[in-house]
Amino acid sequence: MFSSRLRPFVRTMSTTALPPSSIPLFTTVASFRQWREAARKENKSVGFVPTMGALHDGHMSLVRRSLAENDLTVMSIFVNPAQFAPHEDLATYPRTLPRDLEVLEAQSVSVTSGLSSDPTIRTPSAVFLPSVQEMYPSGIHQDPAAQKGTFIEVKGYGEQMEGQSRPTFFRGVATVVTKLFNAIEPTNAYFGQKDIQQCLVLKRLSRDLLLSHPDPEHLHIVPTARDPSDDLALSSRNAYLSLEGRQLAPTLYRALQAAEQAWNDGQQKAFCVERATDVIRSASVSEGPQLRLDYIEFNDSGSLEPLEGTRCVEPGSQPVILSGAMWVGTTRLIDNIVLGTIEQLK
Repeated sequence: MFSSRLRPFVRTMSTTALPPSSIPLFTTVASFRQWREAARKENKSVGFVPTMGALHDGHMSLVRRSLAENDLTVMSIFVNPAQFAPHEDLATYPRTLPRDLEVLEAQSVSVTSGLSSDPTIRTPSAVFLPSVQEMYPSGIHQDPAAQKGTFIEVKGYGEQMEGQSRPTFFRGVATVVTKLFNAIEPTNAYFGQKDIQQCLVLKRLSRDLLLSHPDPEHLHIVPTARDPSDDLALSSRNAYLSLEGRQLAPTLYRALQAAEQAWNDGQQKAFCVERATDVIRSASVSEGPQLRLDYIEFNDSGSLEPLEGTRCVEPGSQPVILSGAMWVGTTRLIDNIVLGTIEQLK
């Protein structure tokens, strides 16, 4: 529920071309900052879930976590051009705003405070829907060589894992998330484990830039949401899969599980990677979508550097990130397993 102080800002921005919504929609930083200042004056905590839209239950698991832990919950929907390389799928990335708002409107969490035995029903409080011009006042070009303006790099942490296949990706992510943190000033922010390298890069960014909204301890990694029927990690890109491709897509997670089992059995890294590769190889079909492995890797969760070929992980050390990427036809999927606990990730 909005207090009388927050409610007036529901009507401060234009609703031209926006779908109807019971949740306040903000398209400019200036209008959102008015709302945020009112929340601050009422001493309300603000949880934040940044997304690129095409919402699914993985996103909603983040929203529900935020609703449970914060007075107010804000989601952003912005397809960030800076994290797409020139050859990637920016133009075809799914944009489903009317449905996204309907899904978000259906979310609620019942919370009982220590001051009252009556539960309070929390629902999403605001959606930030900036334009590209609003987020990139200097303009934005998909080719990094042609870009002008201010960009953020977290050096030494974006070149491994996903960074090997997508060398400009984390520069774009770090830049847009810094902008969103500056606009939203969240008390807590929530990211999904499926994008584990992104989570760890952003924790490093928050620490290195001395951010207070959020500080690294309030940037939360939420376990990957999976389809209960086959454990496929929920992703907006799953919408690209054909029927046959969807049946093959869980192979990546099964491959990672095979590598995890070998690791837990005390095997060396090379053997574990080979076990995973065997799973993908055996699932390949002669007709229909082709499976093509991009990588399977074990990385130290602190440095993000690949582990050496021999086991050198001591008990009680930082968790190890077992991650992989695989093509199903023309759709690239990623997944990971944390060998340790999420709570240990710094």
